[in-house]
Amino acid sequence: MSSAEVKPGIHWIGVNDRTTDLFEGLWPISQEGVSYNTYLINDEKKALIDLVKSIKSDDFFDKIDEIVPVSEIDYVIINHMEPDHTGVLKILHKINPDVTIVGSAKMKEMLKAYYGITENVKVVADGDELDLGTKKLKFFSTPFVHWPETIMTYETTQKILFTCDAFGGYGALRGAIFDDEYEDLAFYKKEALRYYVNIVSNFSNPVLKAIDKVAGVDIDIIAPSHGLIWRDRPEQIVSLYKKWAGYASGPCETGVTLLYGSMYGNTESVMNAVSQGIAAADVPVEIFDVARTDSSYILPSLWVNSGVLVGAPTYEGKMFPAMTQVLTMASIKHIRNKETAYFGSFGWSKGALREMEALVSKMKWTMNDPYEFHGGVSREVLQQGREFGRRFAEHLKKNG
Repeated sequence: MSSAEVKPGIHWIGVNDRTTDLFEGLWPISQEGVSYNTYLINDEKKALIDLVKSIKSDDFFDKIDEIVPVSEIDYVIINHMEPDHTGVLKILHKINPDVTIVGSAKMKEMLKAYYGITENVKVVADGDELDLGTKKLKFFSTPFVHWPETIMTYETTQKILFTCDAFGGYGALRGAIFDDEYEDLAFYKKEALRYYVNIVSNFSNPVLKAIDKVAGVDIDIIAPSHGLIWRDRPEQIVSLYKKWAGYASGPCETGVTLLYGSMYGNTESVMNAVSQGIAAADVPVEIFDVARTDSSYILPSLWVNSGVLVGAPTYEGKMFPAMTQVLTMASIKHIRNKETAYFGSFGWSKGALREMEALVSKMKWTMNDPYEFHGGVSREVLQQGREFGRRFAEHLKKNG
């Protein structure tokens, strides 16, 4: 994609990444891709707002040169130091050693640690402004959205809020940069949720504080560093982030995330019966095979839904390992206060339920009565599985 005008004198010069398999070396994006959004303000003083990952340096510098020579850039605004936003900084600094790097006091500390840069650094505090000529930047301190040094940058004359990771999402841009240029936003909303839960959810309280801080700011456009630029209804992505952040400690959706793993098909057969029981109670259910689905795609469902059913066989006296991995990741991401129950088969010994109870107690999940069965599947086992699912779903509805 070539550069694109966001508003007069302000340009998107970001890049798409469709070759990286794992975002942060952890979260799969090989199918969805991701964009690294950089913005160039071409005024009397010229400023870049955030940068891109180093693997896309040629594309990035070509886009700058479409508008101004790199040597004429006066400022680089660093909203966030993470290397997917600063990876080309060392190259840029060698090309233009006189550029002034702008960010928070903690950014200055990290700048030295990551890139060894200590000269021409301008520290800004909450509410500080930077005059570029006809345009003016104002800075908002938004720590832990999602690192301690993060800030947001607001261009006051054209009312654009540059939010870096906040209000971002996975998904490479498909030829256009604005929300109103896509007829169906479902893909980008889904990927924004996955991004939120994978990357930002541990910092939900700082997200809410940041939303409150900018609530009174007159915003025409929200321009994050990943995903769509929101100009038609910028409040839409803010409302979504606010709702998702609220799930960290408040009520969630009445729905079931049904996780299962199966060695020889017995637990899977009962899982199908359990899902019938849930559906019979008219409660939404999402089903994930934990051995074949990366936790990146499971975590959003766990975050949103109030109920979690765990179906896993006992494996050598413990829980099926892939299930343990998913629940451990849920604990790392502080997914709290769920209603849950266990079902699964066992052969020569039990043990899965005991391990699950230990895992979910740390997350303050409420355990409901389990359903364990020995060996293979009979009609009676399937009927009990359906009743188990229906009973759990009815419980959610009653307590939702």
